[in-house]
Amino acid sequence: MSITHPGFPDPVQDSQACFRAVLDAMARPGQVHTVTALDPPPMLDAATAAVLLTLADADTPIWLDQAAMAARDWITFHCGAPIAAATAATLALALEPVRLDAFPAGTDDAPELSATIILQVAALGRGAAFELSGPGLAAPAILEVDGLPAGFVAEWAANHALFPRGVDVILCAGDRIAALPRTVQIRQAWFGKA
Repeated sequence: MSITHPGFPDPVQDSQACFRAVLDAMARPGQVHTVTALDPPPMLDAATAAVLLTLADADTPIWLDQAAMAARDWITFHCGAPIAAATAATLALALEPVRLDAFPAGTDDAPELSATIILQVAALGRGAAFELSGPGLAAPAILEVDGLPAGFVAEWAANHALFPRGVDVILCAGDRIAALPRTVQIRQAWFGKA
């Protein structure tokens, strides 16, 4: 893959717009946002690439799953991010489901040392329904996601129980993102059942 495959068409404006979308998504868990379209390497959705270009830089150790390794040259060229082991990463790029507990959760004194996982999923707005509650939500919100593993709710509960430690997750599909900050509680939503 050529490292010159394009990044943002307008790096300053596009990264600022994506950063605002990520901040808004973190502040309003489960709300889906559209990010700047770009032409990423074929294995990356536009949203995945946009969030990566926005959050990664030379001071951001990043872990790549096996599927994302095909974009390694593009990532290091555009972001300058060093590739790191999962236990040393502050940012993780996963194109397939990963275990949340494989990444740094920070410490009670320094929870900001935890990792943020960029997880590419098949779709946002359709698929399994999850009910989110917690800070940023005046009432429970429903987020539909196609592509989370069957045990995700239990795994998330263990992550949430670590608060103020724990990882944050940014879900990406197509040109859309939604965020799951560690503060949010998640349960499976069962429509049509009492």
